[in-house]
Amino acid sequence: MATGSAQPAPRDQRNRPLGVLRLSLTARCNLACPYCLPDGQEPPGLLSTTERLALIAALQPLGLQTLRLTGGEPLLHPHLEELIRGGRALGVEEMALTSNGTLLSAERARLLRNAGLSRLTLSLDGTTGAVVARMAGLADADAGKHALAKVLAAIEHAKRAGFSAARGELKLNAVIQRGANDDQLVPLAALARQHGVELRLIEFMDVGSRNGWQPEAVVPAAEMVQRIDRHWSLEPVGRDPHGTATRWRYCDGGGVLSVVASVSAPFCGDCNRLRITADGLAYTCLFASPGSGVDLRPWLRPSLQPEALTAALRRLWMERTDRYSEERAERRAQGGVKPAEMAYLGG
Repeated sequence: MATGSAQPAPRDQRNRPLGVLRLSLTARCNLACPYCLPDGQEPPGLLSTTERLALIAALQPLGLQTLRLTGGEPLLHPHLEELIRGGRALGVEEMALTSNGTLLSAERARLLRNAGLSRLTLSLDGTTGAVVARMAGLADADAGKHALAKVLAAIEHAKRAGFSAARGELKLNAVIQRGANDDQLVPLAALARQHGVELRLIEFMDVGSRNGWQPEAVVPAAEMVQRIDRHWSLEPVGRDPHGTATRWRYCDGGGVLSVVASVSAPFCGDCNRLRITADGLAYTCLFASPGSGVDLRPWLRPSLQPEALTAALRRLWMERTDRYSEERAERRAQGGVKPAEMAYLGG
C-alpha cells in the first residue's frame, strides 16, 4: 500500500470527497449496445494487473472505499479474479462488478464470489428476443432470445454462488430509450419482481458521440416511476449520500425499484467517483471530453513511484470542478459537446 502522506482525504473544488473508483478493464465487449457502442479493439498500452493494484493502493489514502470493475465487458478480462483477490488483500471495503451477464457461467460466478467480489450488477434492456437484439446490437430476434436466456441464467448462477439480492448484492440494470424499449418498463419490472432482484432503470445519456443522443429520446425517471406505479404502488425510499440511484419500494412487498436520473435530476452535487480507463487515463467525470484524462502511466512505468502517484491523484481530485449533468442544457446550447465514449470510460 502506498504510504504517501498523513494528510486528510482530499475534497474537490465543490467539497466532494473521493470514495469510488470505477476501473475499466477493457474497452471491448461481446455486445454492441447502440447507447454504448464499444470499440472493436483495445487501446494501446493497457495496464497490467500489478499496475492496477498499484493504483488501488495509491488511492486508499485519498478515501477509496468502493472499487467497481467495468468495461466494456469485464468478464473478458483474463485476470479478473486475480485483481479482485488483490483488491481484497489491499483492504478495499467493497468490490463490485458490472456485466452484461451473457458470459457469466455458474463456475465463473463461484470464482468471482470466492475471489471476494461483494456485488454484481447485470444488464438487461428488454424481455423479448426482438427488443434484446435491438438494444444489444445483435443480428436478429433469435440471437436476442439466446442472450436473454443467458442473462436470466446468469441471475440464477449468481444467486447460487452466494450473491444475495435481498442484501443488494445482485441487481439488474436497464437503460431506457424512448421509442426503442420504453414499452419494456412494466415487463422488466415484472421480470425483476419474479426473480427477486432490484431493477435499476437508467435514463439514456449523452455519453460519447456515437449513440445519436437526443433529449427527446430520454424517458425521465419520474415518468418511469409513474408508469410502473400504475401497475404496482410504490413508495419512496430516497437516494443514499453519493449514490446514483433513487430507490422506491413496492407497497405489496415485491422488492425495490431504482431510477438513475442523471439527465432529468442530476446528482453532481455529491458525486464521489473517479474513473480510470483500461489504458491508465484518469477522468473525473463520465461526460469528460476525449483527451482530457490525466495519464497515470508515467508514475507506473518503467518503475512504480507510489508516493508520487498518490500525490498526482490527490492534485487531480482537489482540482476537480465537474458538474456536467447540471450544466448539460447550457453546454449543449453552446455546441461542441462531445464526451469520451462510454465503453472507454467504463460507464
